[in-house]
Amino acid sequence: MENIANLAHIDSILNEWKAVIGNDFDGYRNHVVRMVTFSLLLRPCDSKEQRAIEIAACFHDIGIWTSKTWDYLPPSVLAARNYLEENSLGEFTCDVEQMILHHHKLLPVKDNASPLVETFRRGDLVDFSCGSIRFGIPAKTVARIRRQYANHGFHKALGKLFLTWMLKNPLNPAPMVKL
Repeated sequence: MENIANLAHIDSILNEWKAVIGNDFDGYRNHVVRMVTFSLLLRPCDSKEQRAIEIAACFHDIGIWTSKTWDYLPPSVLAARNYLEENSLGEFTCDVEQMILHHHKLLPVKDNASPLVETFRRGDLVDFSCGSIRFGIPAKTVARIRRQYANHGFHKALGKLFLTWMLKNPLNPAPMVKL
């Protein structure tokens, strides 16, 4: 039996952001579920590690909507930090912040205290690439998960938001290309 995302945990966090995310909510929620599931397939995790991945996943792109910016990593970290503080989950802060800050790095994250950071980066990349990059996850498994948790236009919405941002901010690069 493969590890699967804890939907109740993810929904308990994300439902608080439904109004902010608006029409993109279903797409973002399913992206979170897919990337958590891919992360868990890439690396077996205990319940504490899985919880950290799920928290980070819920917040990793949230700044796109909360701050209406494509430079969303700092506001995403802030939202996660606030959630962790409000819920007395300070032991997760370092891992969650590092997963969010490094999830769009183009190269593997090597010099980091937690192996969760690279696992998280890879899980996001499997989903962002629509399964064209799988890091050893079987193509049939990726396809099944992508069918089970439909895209709901998530990638199209990201593309539209990105193009709008770039037209207004041509000198402010996307977070994945910042050093």
